[in-house]
Amino acid sequence: MSASTTPSSRPAVTEREAREVAEAAREQHWRKPSFAKELFLGRFRLDLIHPHPLPDDEVAQRGEEFLAKLRDFVETKVDGGFIEREARIPDEVIDGLKELGAFGMKIDTKYGGLGLGQVYYNKALSLAGSASPAIGVLLSAHQSIGVPQPLKLFGTQEQRERFLPRCARTDISAFLLTEPDVGSDPARLATTAIPDGDDYVLDGVKLWTTNGVVADLLVVMARVPKSEGHRGGITAFVVETNSPGVTVENRNAFMGLRGIENGVTRFHQVRVPAANRVGEEGQGLKIALTTLNTGRLSLPASCVAAGKWCLKIAREWSAAREQWGKPVAHHEAVGSKISFIAATTFALEAVTDLASQMADEDRNDIRIEGALAKLYASEMAWTMADELVQIRGGRGFETADSLRARGERGVPAEQLLRDLRINRIFEGSTEIMHLLIAREAVDAHLSVAGDLIDPEKSLGDKARAGANAGVFYARWLPKLIAGPGQLPASYGEFKHGVDLSGHLRYVERTARKLARSTFYAMSRWQGRMESKQGFLGRIVDIGAELFAMSASCVRAELLRSQGDHGREAYQLADVFCRQARIRIEELFNRLWANTDDLDRTVVKGVLSGTYEWLEQGIVDPSDDGPWIADATPGPSQKENVHRPIR
Repeated sequence: MSASTTPSSRPAVTEREAREVAEAAREQHWRKPSFAKELFLGRFRLDLIHPHPLPDDEVAQRGEEFLAKLRDFVETKVDGGFIEREARIPDEVIDGLKELGAFGMKIDTKYGGLGLGQVYYNKALSLAGSASPAIGVLLSAHQSIGVPQPLKLFGTQEQRERFLPRCARTDISAFLLTEPDVGSDPARLATTAIPDGDDYVLDGVKLWTTNGVVADLLVVMARVPKSEGHRGGITAFVVETNSPGVTVENRNAFMGLRGIENGVTRFHQVRVPAANRVGEEGQGLKIALTTLNTGRLSLPASCVAAGKWCLKIAREWSAAREQWGKPVAHHEAVGSKISFIAATTFALEAVTDLASQMADEDRNDIRIEGALAKLYASEMAWTMADELVQIRGGRGFETADSLRARGERGVPAEQLLRDLRINRIFEGSTEIMHLLIAREAVDAHLSVAGDLIDPEKSLGDKARAGANAGVFYARWLPKLIAGPGQLPASYGEFKHGVDLSGHLRYVERTARKLARSTFYAMSRWQGRMESKQGFLGRIVDIGAELFAMSASCVRAELLRSQGDHGREAYQLADVFCRQARIRIEELFNRLWANTDDLDRTVVKGVLSGTYEWLEQGIVDPSDDGPWIADATPGPSQKENVHRPIR
């Protein structure tokens, strides 16, 4: 097929076809144990996370040495206020980060990188991101999902030798999947890669290309048509940004993270050597999802940093600000917020460090743990930032520059709220994460009973599935009746002054209750289960709380055993678990007592115009442009705003 062939239009896919594409991309088997998977099945495998895994001494020493250098750099060379005002990270800061090796933190030393594991990589992101969230995003987008990680997992040796040294020291990379009309539904991906001799020819438009404005190398997802000698499908390519036909058409601006280099990138007849294809044709989505298993952990790292800063400001401000004769911290309405921030920050660090160390050890399958960490941290960090703004009162709503101009400390609380908001959308929105985690959580059920609820399966398939399901559930269901959580002496090693053993018994009992609830729902709704997104979201949120409780208790015991603030850690873990248990009980109540059915009725009315009268009495300040920009393939009509940093 020649390079001049007109690219195909956006694929029209049914809901079932879209699900099949997503299903084909996910990892089909569990080759290693998973703490979270077992948790959703009602099995509390504490042995998989306790004793808490730790990096070896050499890795820890290397990581601590780099953190010391990075801290000196961000304290002396980074002006977060300047980046916020100018909406740009100065080139000299980026050059300094390159010289420091920050762009090669996760790249193996044999390719010129620092060879840090996920634990210290995340600690570095937390540190850099506390100075400027835009810097955290720059480094994360480059290494967590940009060129280095896909090549580490799926690249050839030749590709690693060609590209990784560049990524470690000089080149910035970006990951391009989203399109103007394609978000979490990649089955409709419209960017094409047409085979032409030893090349592929790319055509299409990519949206929200974080780092794309300054990137030298891109990981691009494009659809290869099926043809003779080509299996086709969504495929990953490494593309040089300076290739003819690549145009960065726009540098996007956002409510937060004002310094990030995020754009719109158009490909017109861009020739990419077949040697730059990552993996096989059709493996693109699998590569993307596998990369995100650990890539998502960079977001919890930024949330941990946010929590720590919220706690610092809340402590200092609430001690200095007096109302009615005493510091506001001593008023219960404010004190409860401070307690929530402190306990939740402890839990988020526990979850992030545990999941990161599990990723480094590679003993466990952490696809659910990583997703839970991203989901939970992004939601809880947003709540903590909102509480900080409330604690600060009117000053929380005022910008740091305005505070400074009238003689007060410039505290960017409102900026933190704006910067954190995207984390609930980045790399899988909360709603998509609920569905992704729910799919993995019920995988064991679908493996044995999926054919029973599939309308397209034959009677013979259903009969075989029924027999298999009978065997599975005959063994599984009795185990959900009783367990260690009902024995008063269980988990006694977590009792040191403060007693955490009761919280772990609660986790064990509640995991079984969660599994029973899931089974009952599957029996009740069967094939309609996938449409019960409200129910599935609550199931996942309960699992996230249980995971966070487990991580918090294990971390507290680790710190106690090391003589490192163990007493205080136990106190924080205890408070967090008590707060989490209240949230869990509310979620269980909402599994069956909710307005989900009524909500669907109202939604139908809204879309049909039944309630249009309710919109009267306002003016709409938005303009009349299209909801989704035209992404028709073709040559660019705009100036190229690509700005490589050299």
